[in-house]
Amino acid sequence: MKLQKVDEHLKEKLKDPYFKEIYELEEQKLAVVKEIINYRIKHKINQKQLADMAGVTQQHISKIENGEFSSIATLEKVLLFTGYTVKIQAIPLSPSIRHKIEQLFNSRKRLQLTQ
Repeated sequence: MKLQKVDEHLKEKLKDPYFKEIYELEEQKLAVVKEIINYRIKHKINQKQLADMAGVTQQHISKIENGEFSSIATLEKVLLFTGYTVKIQAIPLSPSIRHKIEQLFNSRKRLQLTQ
């Protein structure tokens, strides 16, 4: 029952174009994290061992595995070691989605000004 309510809630939230874009980005980040964790499991190594091999700190590995990609250079070092690379690409939004997101931002700005 509860899972159905979560699914319904997510389906409703995904109608918001801004939420949908952020959600899809998080899904992409999760796929990257899974590859790194799978590499560690396959090679029976811990975060510290991977960090040493990739030339980064264990804290960086921990942050990356928690979805915090604050340094693309560090992420690239880890991915190169595991047999992957980073591909960054700016993709234009469709005009309708861009318009909806602009409306959302404008309404938030007006709300902040009145508070």
